[in-house]
Amino acid sequence: MGAWVSGLLGVDGAAAAGPAVAGLGALPELCAAEVLLRLDPPEICHLAQLNRAFRGAAGADFVWAAKLPENYRYLMEFVGTGEEGKRRRRRAGKKEIYARLTRPVPFGDGTKEFWLDKCKGKICMALSSKALVITGIDDRRYWQHMPTSESR
Repeated sequence: MGAWVSGLLGVDGAAAAGPAVAGLGALPELCAAEVLLRLDPPEICHLAQLNRAFRGAAGADFVWAAKLPENYRYLMEFVGTGEEGKRRRRRAGKKEIYARLTRPVPFGDGTKEFWLDKCKGKICMALSSKALVITGIDDRRYWQHMPTSESR
């Protein structure tokens, strides 16, 4: 056994130059995907730029499915209603779905929009003042949109 170890280490105790040194590129893609499952989406994209193993794992649907909200199919119905939905009739991967949902999606005559937070994948929503309805007040001032010099 000692001769075998000596052969590996070389005469001076340093590692002998072998055909290839195992590195991060030798990491199996499924192991890399397990690492990516525990990271936030921006970190996944950064790691995908570093190494081929992480790049391949970052494209796996099960990695991005874990980052999507449970109701992402329902949310995608709002995305497909515009001109973009007519252009894209092919089935999108989970990474593409995540990327699309991180951009604002208008709905309700353009007075409301939602998007996913890029870091945590939580749903965010913005409501325009024109989308709000005031009930119980019979004063005309509250029912009409009157821009003033103080408003943006």
